[in-house]
Amino acid sequence: MELKGAVALVTGGNGGLGQLICHALAREGAHVAVMYANSRDQAEGVARDLAATHGVQAEAFGCDIADGAAIDALVAAVTARFGRLDILVNDAAFNKAIAFQDLDSLTPELWQKIMSVNLTGPMLLTKAVAPVMKAQGQGRIVNIASVAGLTPTGSSIAYAVSKAGLIHLTRCMAVALAPEVLVNCVAPGLLEGTRATANLTAAQVERSASTSLLKRAADKEDCAEMVVTMCRTGTMTGQTVVIDAGRVFH
Repeated sequence: MELKGAVALVTGGNGGLGQLICHALAREGAHVAVMYANSRDQAEGVARDLAATHGVQAEAFGCDIADGAAIDALVAAVTARFGRLDILVNDAAFNKAIAFQDLDSLTPELWQKIMSVNLTGPMLLTKAVAPVMKAQGQGRIVNIASVAGLTPTGSSIAYAVSKAGLIHLTRCMAVALAPEVLVNCVAPGLLEGTRATANLTAAQVERSASTSLLKRAADKEDCAEMVVTMCRTGTMTGQTVVIDAGRVFH
């Protein structure tokens, strides 16, 4: 798909990885809707930076990703502002570090919040953008999962299960939305300088980096560039690409 002039909606676009994804798409000439949950000032700053740096149109949009009505309103607002919607990147996520053995701390309320943001939200967003993309005859959806969704590891059981669900949602939506809309997934390993990593203990960060083949964290720029590749492709759908410096093989 030609990215110059395309319109991308990036959820969590004000986050550590989200900002890099926004800039990677804008460098290709895509206009960007930066979706945020709470940090309006930060998201608006990202939008201004995108416009100034890359000469594209960019605007911040607030949305509660767990609210179906709010998502429908978001998609309507983005299409009204930009005239179309070609790309959805589901990057927004929530997590809280809980040892797998500490089942008492994995409360139903915390489980529900993690599932709502990490899995139900992307499903609702995909459903909301699908009619727009199908009517245009083209669309790309990229989900940001985690290697925790491929192996029983990570910062909490709820997070791992939510990302496993997102990986399989990618496959299922690829079937549901073909041939007009291609759906793919990036599964990063440890990423330094993100809000998710900030929830991890120092021991978890060190263990993740030291047990990789390359003895380092995954590269956020690599993840952002893979998103661009998945938006540009015309023949890949339903796939998950791991970027984790060589820890998980699938």
